[in-house]
Amino acid sequence: MAKRKDLKKNINYICSELFAECVALSLYKLNVKQEDIDNLMTRILLMQDEFISRISHTEPGNAKGFYKRLCSDLNEQTNDIINAISQLC
Repeated sequence: MAKRKDLKKNINYICSELFAECVALSLYKLNVKQEDIDNLMTRILLMQDEFISRISHTEPGNAKGFYKRLCSDLNEQTNDIINAISQLC
C-alpha cells in the first residue's frame, strides 16, 4: 500500500504546483482574463480528483497495465495544462 500512498502524494504535489503557477499568473500578469485562469484552475482540481479516485479503484488482474496507463494519462494531462499555462503568458 505504500506505493499507492506515494503515488497519491506525487499527484497532489504536481497538482498543487500547477495550481500555484495559475495563482501566480493571475497575480502578476495583468492582461490575462480571470475567467481563463479560473477554468484552468478548475481543470487542475478535476484532474487531481480523477487520478486520486482512479488510484483508489485499481483494476483487478492487470495492475501493471493499469498503473502504466495511469502514469501516461497523468503525464499527458499535465503537459496539456503546462501548455495552456504557457499560452496564457
